[in-house]
Amino acid sequence: MKPFQQVLLAPVALGLLSPLAVSAGEISPSQRAEISTYMEQQNIDSFKAWEAQNQVTSINQFSDVKPTDWAFQALSNLIERYGCVAGYPNGTYKGGQAMTRYEAAALLNACLDRITEVTDELKRLMEEFEKELAVLRGRVDGLEAKVGELEATQFSTTTKLQGDAVFVIGSNSFGGNQGLPNPAVGVPAGAANAFPANNRRNWGATVFNYDLRLNFLTSFTGKDLLYTRLRSGNFNNSPFGGQPYNLMALDRAFSPAGGADVVNIDRLYYRFPIGRDFTALIGAKARNTEFLAITPWFYRSEILDVFTLHGAPGTYNKATGATFGLMWKQNVKKGKPFFAISTAYVAPNADNGNPNQGGLLGERSRGTWTTQAGVAGKNWRFAFAWSYVQCGQNFRRGTSFAQPAVGCTSITNNFLGSENFGTNASYSNNFATTFAWQPTKSGWIPSINLGWGYNAMTQPELNPQTALIGRGATAVRVPTFNTVPTFNQSANRGASQSWSVGLQWNDVFMKGNQAGMAVGQPVFATSLRNGETPQDGNFAWEWWYKFQVTDNISVTPALFYLSRPNGQFTTIGQSSSVLGGLIQTQFKF
Repeated sequence: MKPFQQVLLAPVALGLLSPLAVSAGEISPSQRAEISTYMEQQNIDSFKAWEAQNQVTSINQFSDVKPTDWAFQALSNLIERYGCVAGYPNGTYKGGQAMTRYEAAALLNACLDRITEVTDELKRLMEEFEKELAVLRGRVDGLEAKVGELEATQFSTTTKLQGDAVFVIGSNSFGGNQGLPNPAVGVPAGAANAFPANNRRNWGATVFNYDLRLNFLTSFTGKDLLYTRLRSGNFNNSPFGGQPYNLMALDRAFSPAGGADVVNIDRLYYRFPIGRDFTALIGAKARNTEFLAITPWFYRSEILDVFTLHGAPGTYNKATGATFGLMWKQNVKKGKPFFAISTAYVAPNADNGNPNQGGLLGERSRGTWTTQAGVAGKNWRFAFAWSYVQCGQNFRRGTSFAQPAVGCTSITNNFLGSENFGTNASYSNNFATTFAWQPTKSGWIPSINLGWGYNAMTQPELNPQTALIGRGATAVRVPTFNTVPTFNQSANRGASQSWSVGLQWNDVFMKGNQAGMAVGQPVFATSLRNGETPQDGNFAWEWWYKFQVTDNISVTPALFYLSRPNGQFTTIGQSSSVLGGLIQTQFKF
């Protein structure tokens, strides 16, 4: 053993071995004289022979040593690892006894001899496995070189990159007996021409589209998140991008601003904790449904977008833009039920400085203010949400009649007596209630997910039509009081509803595979302002099975059916429907 190792071990061993001295009260005078002679003559071998007679192999052999003694563990380690601890002939240890310097040196030497034996054994093993150790040493050197290279070339020590790419191959069959455009008054041209034969001509081809996301996750403290997403796709001219009916849009179907294949900044926000129970969010581009206190459903199809909105597209409308949010979650033990509340304001037009077209907290910001409160347990959750939605922000997914936004451009107050008709912009109050439950273990019983939504629209006195009276500088506009909207006018909508039910099975046939189905009525008008009965009913279904090929690759065949996606814009007494089929492949990296 090297000298410096002996120097380091000496004070430790002296402290631990000092109780090993033989007391004059425990041995005879002749034995004491014999031991002293060994020490004085430095006869280590003779002392070792005496010591061997009193050597112990277990700390339990000492009758006076207890587990509560402060040096119990240290003493136990010396006995079991090195076997260099001896006791008195009567089976005691006498941990409080003193010892001479000769005795300490001899006992320390005994322990060092045992350590040297262990070292020699290690040397023998190292020589025996020299080749294997050389291989391992080379691998470690290679790993160190690679780590050094990665550290030298990485673009950030605080940012992680996550990505996924989705391929969609599919087509649609357009059915129904509507053979000509809808001739009714007030039907927009696009909706009037969305009948089966025309749809087959314009959207009946089999398509191959993609949606790519690159997510940059940056944390400065380990608890915060600066989230940046780059996204591209080519669904701009695809039926799965929501054409000719918005209900055909898939959840993963990105149509970049600027055209297909253009890379857009899709998300940019900063999320951080405030104390133990609160979380805040601020960002130039965030989404209200990604800052909810409680995720309403367990259902995860990622096929039709309408079934990612929890039965209430008007409330959970995926509004995206400049965002401010605050969330509170009750701090409880993991697995215990908790209460939570969140609120977020989103302004899609916050970058526009014209107060008639955008800005923050203005009447024409197209803003959405979403507040959610709920309670959730390990395998169930219940939530209630309210959204205040301004004009220009649509109801996300519904019939062609019910889905569009309440218009901002139709609002006018530049006529004589306009103060009697109101000057505030239009808006809607939207409500949602959801409940979800999933079994503790996978099996034949699926998760059950329920959602219902209600939307109430408010407009200033139906924006009365006006007529110009007079000529030149003295001309004024006066209301004609022809304010009753026609049956199919957007301004005729007073209220709408929606609902959905989703069922999902996990570990179907093989672990990791999933299957599901959902049915519901996307947003449809239930009340018209002119007093007539709406004809806007519709249904949507989807069925899918997800093959989890690897941890990073999945393949999902799916079918969906839309019974009356044009809603009230379908010619009265006739029908128009869609049956779609697709295969969606996802790669995560």
